[in-house]
Amino acid sequence: MTVTAIPRGVNPLRDPALNKGTAFTLAEREALGFRGLLPPRVCTIEEQLVRVMENLRRKDSPLEKYIFLSSLQARNQTLFYRVLIGHLEELMPVVYTPTVGEACQSYGSIFRSPAGLYVSRQDRGHIALILRNWPKAAQVRAIVVTDGERILGLGDLGANGMGISVGKLALYTACAGIPPEACLPVALDVGTGNETLRNDPLYLGVREPRLRGPEYDALLEEFVEAVQEVFPGALLQFEDFATANAFALLARYRDRLPTFDDDIQGTAAVAVAGLISALRLTSGKLLDQRLLFFGAGEAGTGIANLLVALLGAEGVPEAEARRCCWFMDSKGLVVASRQDLAAHKRPYAHDAPVIHDLLAAVQALRPTALIGVAGATGAFTQPVLERMARLNERPIIFALSNPTSKSECTAVQAYGWTHGRAIFASGSPFPEVTVEGRRLNPGQGNNAYVFPGVGLGVVASGASRVTDEMFLAAARALAAMVGPADLQVGRVYPALSRLREVSLEIATTVATVAWDRGLTQKPRPPDVRRYVAKTMYQPIYQSFA
Repeated sequence: MTVTAIPRGVNPLRDPALNKGTAFTLAEREALGFRGLLPPRVCTIEEQLVRVMENLRRKDSPLEKYIFLSSLQARNQTLFYRVLIGHLEELMPVVYTPTVGEACQSYGSIFRSPAGLYVSRQDRGHIALILRNWPKAAQVRAIVVTDGERILGLGDLGANGMGISVGKLALYTACAGIPPEACLPVALDVGTGNETLRNDPLYLGVREPRLRGPEYDALLEEFVEAVQEVFPGALLQFEDFATANAFALLARYRDRLPTFDDDIQGTAAVAVAGLISALRLTSGKLLDQRLLFFGAGEAGTGIANLLVALLGAEGVPEAEARRCCWFMDSKGLVVASRQDLAAHKRPYAHDAPVIHDLLAAVQALRPTALIGVAGATGAFTQPVLERMARLNERPIIFALSNPTSKSECTAVQAYGWTHGRAIFASGSPFPEVTVEGRRLNPGQGNNAYVFPGVGLGVVASGASRVTDEMFLAAARALAAMVGPADLQVGRVYPALSRLREVSLEIATTVATVAWDRGLTQKPRPPDVRRYVAKTMYQPIYQSFA
């Protein structure tokens, strides 16, 4: 048994990484000088877990549960992760989508204690110094950063976006076993365009309009350079940036350090994995599909780009592969005759008439799959879904926008309006549905299936870059874990309770790509999967006496 030494002056009852609460033994309480400060009975972590879950389930709302779990994380880190890992399916919607969206909207009101690092526009010229203020900075291996401009489908929430960075990294640890001390959540507070927030007396961010242009670019450049200086080799994940900035930042930095954008690449891998699984139900071929994306931002084009890469790996010419993907944005169908298209849309601008209505587009294009990534609540109407069902024996309907309030349709609607024939997946969770006597379990196209495993693979291998090949490998690995029992109930993803297993498989494939492509200086282990598994954090209390 390893006995952990307590640094002089550290109170383990006040340090979330060391605190064991009522699990401190009587000998530890005596040795550490706080005998009598806890109830006499010593509890196991399993007994503590039961108490936590009983209290949690008494909470009346998801937001109250979020606050309760956040307080537990700030008080007893090991117990928090033991609870989360043991009840992933139940608690994922609380610590992540959809509740994290509500938490970000209310972040100033529910703020209790710092959970991440804030870098504001006022810190220009001193960002490296700010990063060094993070406790245990030498151990940081994974960073999630947001500027809060596009939080889920909720828009500009400014500094309140910290909730996203914190939540993502909680899943890095719970789902993939990256140690909590290796994780750093960051919010770049560059102001906000949300006037309501700026006038909110409880808002904790800078009360100025959002920084734009060269000043914004300079701040991001200084931040990335500071990350490379203070945390050399660490993984940097960009999260919830506005579309134009997301594409620009990924292009600017992907060859300078290990970095990726989850909204572009993580969403793509999850969606492509879902499509691969769906084709096992339709018995169709990928090249024969026609996908209509409702929404042409970073998520949609990210999915299409990865799909084109997948077809390219099968020998399909790029131009032919792109013809499988069609887009609708806020102005209608993305076609070649339009002169208002952003650069990321142009590769998918095909020769066709301009169509402004989704139902008309479905009628004209006859898609096999409809993918919602626009955050347009209820966009998949009954006429649209009924038309999809007339065109396809098993229409693929992916309503991927988050949170639940932004979903293009519900599971009940997707199944009910297609007589149970839809192959449905959503971004936020929906409960089981019974249609015409058949029980259907809607799959959740949750990015948590992919980004934790990718992060673990990069960290474990010491990869210097994160490549598209890694996300393609992740998509294939995820799809391979969907079994006959999943497909039988209409689910195109594994059960969320298997997330640690999924993350290990994805991490193994990602790490293998890193070694195969010479992207790491670490010596290759004889058994990559076993090596990665041994690096995974387990929430076990330390012994102090």
